[in-house]
Amino acid sequence: MFITFEGPEGSGKSSQSALLADWLRQLGQDVLLTREPGGTAIGDRVRAILLDPACTEMEDEAEVLLYSAARAQHVGQVIRPHLARGGVVLCDRYADSTLAYQGYGRGLDLATLGVITAFATGGLRPDLVVFLDIDVEAGLRRKQLHADVDASQWNRFEQETLAYHQRVRAGYLQMAAAEPGRWLLVDASQPAEAVQVALRAQVGAALGMFFGSDVHAPSA
Repeated sequence: MFITFEGPEGSGKSSQSALLADWLRQLGQDVLLTREPGGTAIGDRVRAILLDPACTEMEDEAEVLLYSAARAQHVGQVIRPHLARGGVVLCDRYADSTLAYQGYGRGLDLATLGVITAFATGGLRPDLVVFLDIDVEAGLRRKQLHADVDASQWNRFEQETLAYHQRVRAGYLQMAAAEPGRWLLVDASQPAEAVQVALRAQVGAALGMFFGSDVHAPSA
């Protein structure tokens, strides 16, 4: 099963997906936790360019193609092989990020982005998209607190305008509304423990249906 995590900046995707991966391993699942951009040696080098706050002159089209190049490597080298072995893949961001950030956020043509993404991924789509939703301003405040401790947490996207981030979130919500059976919306403004409890319950149920077995969420 292929599960991706999406959300605005500061929604807690990285920490929540890591906690969920640990829990699923305790239940005996063969879990691969990965991220985009990155997930491979080549992808991590592309990630450094994409997130570098100094790369302010990057063209929107170049941004899309760099993400897609890293994604093609990630899918071919890491994601598909693990899925082929019957494992579960949890990915912190995936193709829907491109539609949200470069499509709804930057205003690039969604149909064109869909063609590029399908080529890069070979048509691989997640079985479940977990959308951790949070108000844009609240999420950015969270990120700023982390950046005060670790400056690397404030990247090229955090420095975009508030209007840009609002367009991204609106795009995510529009995609989620279009495919309610594949998207799981979770209120990420809750305490982290409550978010994880909700994830375990709902992802556990989805895994049970996918594998045809019971996957119960223990108490937090």
